[in-house]
Amino acid sequence: MVKVTFTLDEETVERLGRTAERLGKPKSYVVREAVWDFSDRVGNLSSEERRRMLEIFDRLVPAIPVRSAAGVRKELAEVRASRRRADRR
Repeated sequence: MVKVTFTLDEETVERLGRTAERLGKPKSYVVREAVWDFSDRVGNLSSEERRRMLEIFDRLVPAIPVRSAAGVRKELAEVRASRRRADRR
């Protein structure tokens, strides 16, 4: 373990004390758990970001053309053939 010093406001110190007491754990344990929890959440989408992205997804998915696998294979073959012809020029 490494000993560190932080400056916290009075309300945070009180909450830390109450939480540690409620859990029956040392304050350092509560701080360690809080840092781990927070670091796991950083980078996750907020509920507003998630909602906005889902709205975009819901708008775009219906626009995806529905084609059979055979149709997709045919189109890919045409694209590849076109590229081969262009390379020969």
